[in-house]
Amino acid sequence: MGSLQSEVVVMGSLQQHLKIANGLHMAEHDLLPEQAVGNHKSSKNPKFLKDLVVPPSKEFISKAFISSRKQYEEMYKQSMEDPTSFWGSFANDFHWETKWDTTKPICQFNFDLRKGPVFVEWFKGGYTNICYNALDKHVLEGRGNQTALLWEGNDVGSEKCITYDDMLKQTCQLANYLRQRGVKKGDRVCIYMPMVPELPIAMLACARIGAVHSVVFAGFSADALAGRILDCQAEALLTCSGGQSGNKLLPLKRIVDEALQLCINRANFQPGTCLILDNSRALPRNQVSWVPGRDLWWQDEVTLSKTEAAIEWMEAEDPLFLLYTSGSTGKPKGVVHTVGGYMVYAAVTFKFVFDYHPGDIHWCTSDFGWISGHTYMAYGPLLNGATIVVFEGVPTYPDPSRWWQIIEKHKVTILYTAPTMIRSLQMLDEKYMKKHSRASLRVLGFGGEAINPKAWLWYHGVVGEGRCPIVDTWWQTETGANMISPLPGAWPLKPGSATLPFFGVQPAILDQQGKEKEGPCEGYLCIKQPWPGIARSLYGDHKRYEETYFRTCLGMYATGDGCRRDIDGYITFTGRIEDVLNISGHQISITEVESALDSHSQCAEAAAVTFDDELKGQGIYAFVVLVDGVTPSDELKKAIMDHVGKEIGSFAIPDVIHWAPALPKTRSGKILRRLLRNIAANQFDDFGDSSFLTDPAVVEQLVDSKRSMNVGRNVYSGV
Repeated sequence: MGSLQSEVVVMGSLQQHLKIANGLHMAEHDLLPEQAVGNHKSSKNPKFLKDLVVPPSKEFISKAFISSRKQYEEMYKQSMEDPTSFWGSFANDFHWETKWDTTKPICQFNFDLRKGPVFVEWFKGGYTNICYNALDKHVLEGRGNQTALLWEGNDVGSEKCITYDDMLKQTCQLANYLRQRGVKKGDRVCIYMPMVPELPIAMLACARIGAVHSVVFAGFSADALAGRILDCQAEALLTCSGGQSGNKLLPLKRIVDEALQLCINRANFQPGTCLILDNSRALPRNQVSWVPGRDLWWQDEVTLSKTEAAIEWMEAEDPLFLLYTSGSTGKPKGVVHTVGGYMVYAAVTFKFVFDYHPGDIHWCTSDFGWISGHTYMAYGPLLNGATIVVFEGVPTYPDPSRWWQIIEKHKVTILYTAPTMIRSLQMLDEKYMKKHSRASLRVLGFGGEAINPKAWLWYHGVVGEGRCPIVDTWWQTETGANMISPLPGAWPLKPGSATLPFFGVQPAILDQQGKEKEGPCEGYLCIKQPWPGIARSLYGDHKRYEETYFRTCLGMYATGDGCRRDIDGYITFTGRIEDVLNISGHQISITEVESALDSHSQCAEAAAVTFDDELKGQGIYAFVVLVDGVTPSDELKKAIMDHVGKEIGSFAIPDVIHWAPALPKTRSGKILRRLLRNIAANQFDDFGDSSFLTDPAVVEQLVDSKRSMNVGRNVYSGV
């Protein structure tokens, strides 16, 4: 890997930085020469936002675990050349009831379908338990009184503080109860709960007894829940009477009743246990329907169990959890993660990517129903003995200051969220943020999708006040944890770039013919060898696992993502491969188009998708959310299109601009582009399940406006 062309770049005054971050872009002739980087030192280059380099402060570097690129490269080299000693040293930090077979390589695998079935094994022969290492170990080492979980309910004033000792006792009670109900090692347990403390406790209780948990996001519909229950043949279902999300009630028990009836109708099957938490703040038990003999109240049953529970020692390759991901097709895949490798990789990535130190307060704003909630809300932090914040509500309830109030109250030091959440917060009046202190923040991060430079700079300059490094993380449900990300004290950052691979991750960038490229280039990202956290299979369908991830690039894991690598070795993601356009001989990624749209001062947020075009083959269809108070018009449409042409080139100008009231997003802030593609293609009857969206009504609004456009209104003007 090469060295950075310039280790330090003068960013100009903080005031200038914040002007950029807020979208008040300077004219081309206003650029300072020192704002350019490497080969882009000419002030004639208008794309200075993409060329900025932001170094970590000397103070941050002095305290960071990894404080230079040289130190990183030495560790990275060891992880490649001697994975047995590298990963073995980290694994030894945990308790293993039986050590793995040290006479063999720590990892054995086959990625090449031509040589037989795909398989991956880490720490084979070792026996451990992730619950024991996340809870018991800390208590036995005298840290039982340390806070494990700070819970903020939907309503202000609804809160809990749970120590490691308390969390262990409650986990043991549920583990004992599940055993009493006949749940055993290898059985699947479906968890369908809102963001309450009992959810991570349920995950840990399953792990303690060797049951395989499958967390289903509490916004999914009855049909989606039933499909997941049937696919994994769940022995038990854990849920709530109801949940709260802002001023909305989530009638979870009613949805569960519908889902279980669907299970009976389709396959004459339902879980043997349906355990319901009485969440009276949302929906009291006297308003909940009941099926005698099947339904059981959590508070009436679990609290009678003993607070000590035996450990089921798990072989490293035993399954830990299933997590269903729909991907681009909408058909769920049950991704299987195993105990040993996932445990080590989750813990190590958390420590180094977020530069976690004892005493840090970590807040991942995701939901436990997504992989980020598993790895960076539950397992990664708890394995490191961290204190986590869990928030039940939404950022704007009861007013847009809620997030910032939580950060100030709990003195959050590490904040990890999604790019679309950052853009949404950027749209709000900053007075809500500025009335609360953010002085405690030390590291900022995000993951889930690419970010545009304007939002990156706002996050860094306004939220982090210019002093917090940002970790732009790339990973997937299938990878288990971060794969490509900055290490915050080790090297300068480039807005929008995930930078360098984590230890043990060997990326390869391929061209359209499958040939690996070297040096600065652009193409399709594959991974050459396994890392400890890689998913081992898809539940009940290993052939689909092989076909999805190992057929495209034989001998490598195909990520499905496009990227570019620059002269410094930094990797920037350009979107899913299916979102790479080939228009009139020009290749362009949807991510680049969205970034150009977002950089317009009157655009609050944008999402772009492809559609079939008779002339060009593929066209660009852009959904644009305007800044509050801005009125859509043909003149503004032209100005935005001209702006994209100036930023990228005329070939990248959207064919259609559709004014949108909002974008369809999951609770974690991820934009559902699959739904937008359907709208662009006039496929209004093929949405699949959309009940898990933060606001499902947005889809209906977009469909209505598209239908209006179809009957003769100017498509460029939208609604």
